Amino acid sequence: MGDLFDGYGAAATGRRRAAAWDEMFSDISRPLPQLTRSPYRDIHAALAQMTTEELKGRADALADSYLAQGVTFDFAGEERPFPLDAVPRVIDQSEWAEVETGVRQRVLALEAFLADVYGDQRAIRDGIIPARLISSSEHFHREAAGIVAANNVRIQVSGIDLIRDETGGWRVLEDNVRVPSGVSYVISNRRVMAQTLPELFVSMRVRPVGDYPQKLLQALRASAPEGVDDPTVVVLTPGVYNSAYFEHTLLARLMGVELVEGRDLFCSGGRVFMRTTAGPTRVDVIYRRVDDEFLDPLQFRADSMLGSPGLMLAARLGNVTIANAVGNGVADDKLVYTYVPDLIRYYLGEEPILKNVDTWRLEDPGALEEVLDRLDELVVKPVAGSGGKGLVVGPDASTQELEELRERLIADPRGWIAQPVVQLSTIPTLVEDGMRPRHADLRPFAVNDGTDVWVLPGGLTRVALPEGQLVVNSSQGGGSKDTWVVGHGPFRPPGHDIQGLVAEQAAITTSIPIISADTHLQDHNPADAPHHDQQQQQQQQVARDASATQPSAARVTPSGAGCIPAEQRGSGC
Repeated sequence: MGDLFDGYGAAATGRRRAAAWDEMFSDISRPLPQLTRSPYRDIHAALAQMTTEELKGRADALADSYLAQGVTFDFAGEERPFPLDAVPRVIDQSEWAEVETGVRQRVLALEAFLADVYGDQRAIRDGIIPARLISSSEHFHREAAGIVAANNVRIQVSGIDLIRDETGGWRVLEDNVRVPSGVSYVISNRRVMAQTLPELFVSMRVRPVGDYPQKLLQALRASAPEGVDDPTVVVLTPGVYNSAYFEHTLLARLMGVELVEGRDLFCSGGRVFMRTTAGPTRVDVIYRRVDDEFLDPLQFRADSMLGSPGLMLAARLGNVTIANAVGNGVADDKLVYTYVPDLIRYYLGEEPILKNVDTWRLEDPGALEEVLDRLDELVVKPVAGSGGKGLVVGPDASTQELEELRERLIADPRGWIAQPVVQLSTIPTLVEDGMRPRHADLRPFAVNDGTDVWVLPGGLTRVALPEGQLVVNSSQGGGSKDTWVVGHGPFRPPGHDIQGLVAEQAAITTSIPIISADTHLQDHNPADAPHHDQQQQQQQQVARDASATQPSAARVTPSGAGCIPAEQRGSGC
């Protein structure tokens, strides 16, 4: 089949670590058609017709397309197109059903946990999870107690990070229920790939991802305060210097809602308003992409310039919904992660569908000593870390790094967990040397509207581009793949040609104007405190999104429906 897979498994078979499960081939030392796993056979057949140079030409076209769109990330101070590999990840519908059901189960359990931990705390009283673990979590905010949306949903959006282990089984790596990032790249990846490989989308019956913006908007509207039939929804961004700004602008545009910064909002009479040229407009739902600590300077950081004073009071009075809920970060704590299987059994009365990775809690008797003895064999993570920051892979660490880590673990065992080195599954990825196996994870996104948890078919596949690298984050040099869930629905729906199917795959929500020209209450509080651009820029860069895995976006200025042009902002903006 030409030279595309020449030497595909050579480096991997010579490595001393346990062999990873390759998603395309049952034997990576022999990348032959008869050894190709069934979900990938059509992909393999298509690739068999190409040379390495031809595939690299397609990859360069993908990069040029992303660069033209401004889909870039900051790597070592340089803006680069976000790496999208030309070979998609393929998951059969029968396999996906397990992921979908398991993610839904996990989200429901975490919803119940958050309602409990900010309410009656039954799980603590019943000995399921220690009280000291909750009270010592830096993301447990007592200010959030008693605040909940009218439909009792705290996790409108979640991203559950999964891996496939050495046997091909799915495992949960971590939970992200604060403000998970990355769905914009799922949508952007699909748009580009649907235009690049339209025939394969037909023959493989790839499930579309274009429904996500509408599903998210429905969930946000469903969480509106009681008595509000036609809620005004906004996306609250830290601003143009935030690494996830591209995603904020894209989602606002696709949902047809306003993109606002904290200075575009003000609170009066326990309600939240948005400044417009037509006067103040009441805001009912805030899809916030600002971390808890920066959301309301009256409750959290007094120096914050990214939120708006009074948001928490308005939420407590039931006059606005903040999505995702403030305080959700306690469920992202990596020590809480170790209790999630027990929480599923406790709240749902079910066995976990998706297993955790085996984990040491360093405060458990004997755990710290064992981990210190095996430090060069394990992966050690800070419980509040994200984006791969602070993670140490023992087999790859230097002696000095291990000694420094040893001191930190002894000083603060509560702040760390340890796990065995799990060989993430590999997928064929185009690199400088040709097609090579590279490790990948998967972040499925789930949307909860209070009646159902809908899981986006596919999600964000992140791939580690350096050979042998297990950290997939873009900040560590990683890229992404389009994720195809295949084998669902008819071969070709009636009335669909190839162009129609491509449009369906890349479908976007029509922008709907939210602000009308009706008479509004006047803004009686225009004289806000002065905002200092330099301080605001620093806070935007510091205030990461909860997952902190988002590539830096090109510093584009939002335009069109769904954004407030500068000339239309009210005084004080």
